Amino acid sequence: MVVLILERVPKSLRGELTRWMVEVDTGMFVGKLSATVRELLWVKCLEKAKGGRCCLVHRTNTEQGFSVRVAGYEDRFVRDFDGLQLVTVRNAEAVRKGEAIKRRKYLEKQIARRSEVG
Repeated sequence: MVVLILERVPKSLRGELTRWMVEVDTGMFVGKLSATVRELLWVKCLEKAKGGRCCLVHRTNTEQGFSVRVAGYEDRFVRDFDGLQLVTVRNAEAVRKGEAIKRRKYLEKQIARRSEVG
């Protein structure tokens, strides 16, 4: 079984996917596909997503029994921990704090350079 979730993608892409899969909810497709068709549909989704988000879940012969792929997500990443796929969600506040620290260090270096020159 293959599950494909699409968000903010063109309607034409969703319409195209209905040829192979059932759209059980808006942007959520389910179907039983061969590996070749699944891969071709994933490539098509990546090409036509136009900034939208895509998530593909399909059955594999791993300990988890499934595999996850995501594209277009800014805050989520699939990480492989010794064959175990987990989704990492980036903490937006921690990212902002890290960027603020980098900016402050950069400004401190710039001030130090100017004081050495002048």
